[in-house]
Amino acid sequence: MYNVIDYDPPLFRPPSEAYSQIFQITLGCSQNHCTFCGMYKTKRFTLRSVAEIRAEIESLPIPWRNQVQRVFLADGDALIYPQAGLLEILDHLNASLPNLTRVGLYASPNSLRGKSVEELAALRQNKLRILYFGLESGDPATLAAVRKGFSPEEMLALCRKAQDADLKLSVTAILGLAGRERSLEHARATAQWVTELSPEYFSLLTLFLRHNDDFLRSVTPLTNGEVLAEALEIVRHLAPIKTILRSNHASNILNLAGSYPKDREKIIALAERALQQARLHPDWFNALTDYAEEVF
Repeated sequence: MYNVIDYDPPLFRPPSEAYSQIFQITLGCSQNHCTFCGMYKTKRFTLRSVAEIRAEIESLPIPWRNQVQRVFLADGDALIYPQAGLLEILDHLNASLPNLTRVGLYASPNSLRGKSVEELAALRQNKLRILYFGLESGDPATLAAVRKGFSPEEMLALCRKAQDADLKLSVTAILGLAGRERSLEHARATAQWVTELSPEYFSLLTLFLRHNDDFLRSVTPLTNGEVLAEALEIVRHLAPIKTILRSNHASNILNLAGSYPKDREKIIALAERALQQARLHPDWFNALTDYAEEVF
């Protein structure tokens, strides 16, 4: 994608925002204490000024502005931005990008807690359409172990607040997060949580190495086969009203895609077949996942 913006690395965005114009309205993550996550450990959380963002928007050449349809607001928890400033940024995006259809951003439980339904609805009226939310696990013991800071029940209530504002939710959970010790509990509780919320999108990632070595040493790592088994356990127990499932992140070893409930049996069959085929290759099946091989 064409860009004239000098980003402050590292810069992350969801796979579905691959073709979006990105603006970093925050640097780092306001909730940067989760032990499993090293994405922003090299950054100090900072709110950038509205004036800086306006200048970046205006730095885009006019021909390019006319082509932008989607915008992603980074970094890790852009929803934490004060309401008045966030509305001003959205207003300027709408005024500057004539074909803009959607704005997306990462949201944490902390930032959702700080916004009322009315405030979220006001953001939606200004084309904020989708929130990317890291559940990580529906298992309370696993969430406590990774210092998420919120219980499954609290996060469920906060996400329902976003749904009340008619915002789409893309929820992520992490395979391997509970280690071998609570793999089954993690899988089943996560599936139950997603079933209760029925978000528009649900994605699986796999635990990976990034400035989180100490945490990785605190759990018994999964083998490749165990990761597949955990994914299968989740998709077997998922029963949302209507949710699109994806596992297309670079960390995943199994790509799953489909809609629940329409494609439920197809997704389960694919995961079962992958597990069966993997057992035919015991060296790979019993090998630790890539991150674990680097740490242990």
